[in-house]
Amino acid sequence: MKRILVAAVVLTAFVCAVGAANAAVKTYQVTGPVLEVSPTMIAVQKGKDRWELERDAASGIPADIKVGDKVTLTYKMTVTGCEMKGAKPAAADKTAKKGGKKAK
Repeated sequence: MKRILVAAVVLTAFVCAVGAANAAVKTYQVTGPVLEVSPTMIAVQKGKDRWELERDAASGIPADIKVGDKVTLTYKMTVTGCEMKGAKPAAADKTAKKGGKKAK
């Protein structure tokens, strides 16, 4: 009986951990008429803005979708690149420039 209880607790903890990991990424929605559709992209009108989202086989967009259809698209924000900028000056350098005396 104890083995079953321990197994149930471990299984419950695993399921909760997996659910928490999946819930960490927030999803967003955009609703509007379809402006353009291709095998790799779908564009919708939201107010005055044109929204272009990447499309692939896993996105669940029906193959028969056409321009003019009103849709609600659910998406996640994903990092696709990163560029490092130069280091900022040290705090001591900033104070020396602001309050330091000029050399004669």
